[in-house]
Amino acid sequence: MARYDRIGRDYQRKRRADPRFVAKIEEALADCITVLNVGAGTGSYESPDRKVVALEPSETMIRQRPPEAAPAVLGEAERLPFIDQSVDAITAFMTVHHWLDVPRGLRELRRVARRRVIIMTYLPGTAVFPDRWITNVYFPGIAAAHRRRMPDVGFFEEALGTITCVPLLIPRDCTDGFIDAFWARPEVYLDPAVRGSMSAFQLLNPLELVQGIAQLRTDLKQGRWDEQFGKLRTQTEMDAGLRLVVARLDE
Repeated sequence: MARYDRIGRDYQRKRRADPRFVAKIEEALADCITVLNVGAGTGSYESPDRKVVALEPSETMIRQRPPEAAPAVLGEAERLPFIDQSVDAITAFMTVHHWLDVPRGLRELRRVARRRVIIMTYLPGTAVFPDRWITNVYFPGIAAAHRRRMPDVGFFEEALGTITCVPLLIPRDCTDGFIDAFWARPEVYLDPAVRGSMSAFQLLNPLELVQGIAQLRTDLKQGRWDEQFGKLRTQTEMDAGLRLVVARLDE
């Protein structure tokens, strides 16, 4: 069973594309017309002005795609059901760390794309770590899992060739509810419905989750969170290491 068959039941409502990230993605796609979106979920970040086909391993996620979304097929990144160089571009948003065989998946992306491969992912070693309090302080198990699972720059270069890494600074009012989205709104993490749409929390054992939430609740109530991190409430954006990895295959 795909991971999001278990955790993705409320995904469409909690995870909405942030328009500032959309602008960066559209810029990277440039004049590409045909796009395959791998690990497509409910269709966030798919361009309405291009010819998009979605590929998603979770039937739960496919069922949540709105009627106007691009057509979707059930499938996995490691075995793309498309012929060589059959689309202008391939996109993959916040999905690479879920693949069972990342090198094979990246080879498949390069095989099928003619011009661009665009991947939204966290790049280890690029974040301003002191500000990533949610994983550094309260849920270190998530940080440890991400270090194991997130490919670094060299990994992408080996698989895709020359790449450009475009920073995606997370705005204070980010609309996409991924793990770092509420970095200036800590109270939001106390909501189990919000956490339920973040795959990162599924990496924790139940005791780690309970202890982390209890500590965050206590620190907020007693003012310790604001003493240490309160300055974040006044920042407009934060660098958590989120990047667009862009491979221009036709250059």
